[in-house]
Amino acid sequence: MSSNGIKSWAADDRPREKLLLKGRSALSDAELIAILIGSGNAEESAVEVARKILKDEKVKDNLVELGKLSVNELIKHKGIGEAKAITIVAAMELGNRRRETEALQREQVTSSKDAAAAIQRHLADLPHEEFWILMLNRANKIIGKHPVSQGGIAGTVVDAKMVFKPAVENSASSVILCHNHPSGNLQPSNEDIKLTKKLQDAGVNLDVKVIDHIIITDSGYFSFADEGLI
Repeated sequence: MSSNGIKSWAADDRPREKLLLKGRSALSDAELIAILIGSGNAEESAVEVARKILKDEKVKDNLVELGKLSVNELIKHKGIGEAKAITIVAAMELGNRRRETEALQREQVTSSKDAAAAIQRHLADLPHEEFWILMLNRANKIIGKHPVSQGGIAGTVVDAKMVFKPAVENSASSVILCHNHPSGNLQPSNEDIKLTKKLQDAGVNLDVKVIDHIIITDSGYFSFADEGLI
């Protein structure tokens, strides 16, 4: 057995014991991941394996990027089998769902920040572009989220009929347009601006107001309403 195993460490250095003694906030990202994977390999402790995962060229110590790794990408790391990889993927997804639940508790959209929080989980980690709508009632409470279209890295085709059909069916008073930029560029393209205007005009005819258009990236969001573009 390796002398680097967690059981050979001082109690303060063992992730599980450290969490019990000092609380979860005292643990590093690597230590939290080590708890998920449980054990390392013959040469490395679970914490050392976790550190290597975080140093992966696709992750670079960024938990958002870690959340994008697939099971197949994770098992390339020595000491990570399918079961451990699935555990990491499941934990990252739980984190995403918690974030969405917290957003839904702020059911009423009073700002672009509320809207971005409500759609973030669906769009932030995608390698391709997707277009969604948030449907709101007269009190600006979210009554539904609906994916409209999916495209490639550079863009997606959006049909006005597909945008407003679910809004009309759900008796939405207004909608917030949402899409992501996998490139990380927060600025709207000319196509984004033209599409927003087109959908605004279509919404007037259907008595469904377009109140904002949110662009999501891993690092933040852009609001057309905040920038005076809608």
